[in-house]
Amino acid sequence: MYLEAIYVLSQTKGFVRSIDVSEYRSYSKPSVSRAIGLLKEGGYVLMDRDGGLTLTEAGQAVAEKIYDRHTTLTKFLTLLGVDEEIAQEDACRIEHCISDESFFAVKNHTMRLEHDKR
Repeated sequence: MYLEAIYVLSQTKGFVRSIDVSEYRSYSKPSVSRAIGLLKEGGYVLMDRDGGLTLTEAGQAVAEKIYDRHTTLTKFLTLLGVDEEIAQEDACRIEHCISDESFFAVKNHTMRLEHDKR
């Protein structure tokens, strides 16, 4: 979720700091600091001297995958008639445990639903 937050914020703001992630996700500063440390150690995030966060190639790949899952699952649920806010929350939970096979089936079905809706 931290990688996704950095990804989304970098798309909208450009320059992302830990405080931005904390505010965006409503997480405590210590929690974000610990998570960013682990992501740096794992090779997913870089931090410059000014505290700016940048996703590494590996971090970008994971973040894009998670973001794709989140947006697709949200769309799918809203197309089924689920309230937007509830769909967002449920998609956030589902995106982390759904298999690739199931996700691709949902994604293909969502694209068909969107196409048929037009």
